[in-house]
Amino acid sequence: MKRWLMRSMTELSSRKSISRLTGRLAQSSISRRFIPTFARMYSIEVQEAEKPLGEYSTLNEFFTRRLKPGVRAIDEAPDSLVSPVDALITGAGVIQAGTIFNIKGQDYTIDELLNRSPRTASYVGGFCLVLYLSPTDYHRIHAPVAGAIVEREHVPGKVYPVNEFGLRHMKRVLSRNERLITYIRHAGGEVAVVKVGAMNVSSIKYVDPHAKATTKGEELAYFEFGSTVVLLTEDHSFTLRGDLMPGKKVRMGESLGTLRKF
Repeated sequence: MKRWLMRSMTELSSRKSISRLTGRLAQSSISRRFIPTFARMYSIEVQEAEKPLGEYSTLNEFFTRRLKPGVRAIDEAPDSLVSPVDALITGAGVIQAGTIFNIKGQDYTIDELLNRSPRTASYVGGFCLVLYLSPTDYHRIHAPVAGAIVEREHVPGKVYPVNEFGLRHMKRVLSRNERLITYIRHAGGEVAVVKVGAMNVSSIKYVDPHAKATTKGEELAYFEFGSTVVLLTEDHSFTLRGDLMPGKKVRMGESLGTLRKF
């Protein structure tokens, strides 16, 4: 009964209108007074922020803050795939026959996640990493590889929560929520960076929506409030770092594993 009630309340609160209202509040000048409380509540490492707390004019500006230069080291190995975000790994595994198995007890198909893109075929035997950003985390999304940005797609959808409850008890939220998908062609193939919106996320925004190329670690986009990135690699093109698994925290720029060489 409790689970049903929570699911029903989540369904009712997943409308974009409610998310926009929350977003407007976070972007208002009155929200500035909540920044210190927010930072303490979520134990945010404020010393890493680009500016002192008092210089942020809204809660949204603080939430989408940049970091001081050099705070995150970008793995420089030419064959490394780096984490695009500070996050908790909530799923990792081989995509078998186009299906991502057991993300919090649910299976997803690449076809639905990528909105039936013609590019889906390249990922049916690839690898998937699901990276969850909590309110504590830094919320800018960076390129996991250097390469050409060959396509972008905006997929409209819901704004269900992508936390433990949402992933486990809501029906396939990663493929029902709003998504921005960036495809990057690198020296050994292609990766898809799937940015998944969530409850109370007013938007996912590109830093430069017209960029044709990117370097490893360069900013791609940012979330306004917590969400998830699903990182996909092509068939047999990636080997996961041996000590990584669901439940492990990673930081932006940290190596997730190696890409094949040609």
